[in-house]
Amino acid sequence: MQMSDIKNTLGKYKKYIYILCGLVILVLLGRSIYGIVHKPVVVKDIPVVRAVTIGDTQSTDSYTYPGEVRGKYESNLAFQVGGKIVARNVNLGDSVSAGQVLMIIDPKDVQQSVALYQAAVNSAQANYKLASDNYSRFESLFSKGAVSAMVRDQYKTQYEAADATLKQAEAQLQVSSNQLNYTQLVADHDGVISSLTGEVGMVVSAGTPVASIVQDGDREIQIFVPEGRLNTIRPGQPCQVTFWALNNVVATGVISEIAPMADSSTKTYKVRVALNNMPAEARLGMTAKVSLNEGKSDGIMIPRSSIYGTSGEPQVWVVKDNKVSLVKITASGYKDDKVIITSGLKKGDIVVSAGINKLTDGLEVKVEGGASK
Repeated sequence: MQMSDIKNTLGKYKKYIYILCGLVILVLLGRSIYGIVHKPVVVKDIPVVRAVTIGDTQSTDSYTYPGEVRGKYESNLAFQVGGKIVARNVNLGDSVSAGQVLMIIDPKDVQQSVALYQAAVNSAQANYKLASDNYSRFESLFSKGAVSAMVRDQYKTQYEAADATLKQAEAQLQVSSNQLNYTQLVADHDGVISSLTGEVGMVVSAGTPVASIVQDGDREIQIFVPEGRLNTIRPGQPCQVTFWALNNVVATGVISEIAPMADSSTKTYKVRVALNNMPAEARLGMTAKVSLNEGKSDGIMIPRSSIYGTSGEPQVWVVKDNKVSLVKITASGYKDDKVIITSGLKKGDIVVSAGINKLTDGLEVKVEGGASK
């Protein structure tokens, strides 16, 4: 195509080119005017912080411990002789009466011992009768002057020895008879079987507990307190008990007993709580929640996570008018996961307890839960 032809073609469409360029200019100009008239809206991102509100400078420390309904008096029962259990007459949770036979140990060996000592008693009785008759006979002859005193004393000594032998055999028979009775484990009180460790076929030694009975009568709550809290509780201290299984029924009580020694495995101390109004529906083994007021704290306490340290000085972020600012504080010590504050804060202050490293002085924040100060 020659240059003249190109010029002719452009001239033909020149009007359309001008129109297209004008439209482009109008679009660009319109966008510029829209940007000037409608300025972009900047969304302000306000961080949400977790905070605590300072209460009274003297606050009550309350601790809650899980517990269990137990009998006030419990008996751990064991056989007084060793052997193989051949019968178990009760199950866990059964009610029993005093004197009821709970388990039986195979009595064969003890029965043989009884028979042996019975034979020894029979033999000793025969010897005693012979020695007694001889002594009586020679005592009569001595009184008539027919025998000497030496002969009479000889038969007297035989009589006394036979008497001692008989008493010894009878005592051994009594011990063996007692052991035969010990092959039966009987309940010492009316109550409920709370645990069973003895089973038929098990060989147990004397003194090994095989059953426990909760005696009929008063019920208590048993809890376990760590050694770190032991110095904050005392006998007679009031407490509140909540029963979860009874739709959170609440009862009041006092600490009745604190174990003098810690459990060897958990290193906690067993504590008994006596209730003033034990619910009638409360059964052995039910779970309970025991709340104890363990005195008053020494000052304002805040979470350790609230402390913000700069230049070695402890500080906290305080929220006021929805903005945060650093406040210097003085701490006197620690208690569990909290810090005891003696100066720098007052009742009503809102202290940030989480996310403190992302804050700057004067930053606007929103307190979780809607609290503000």
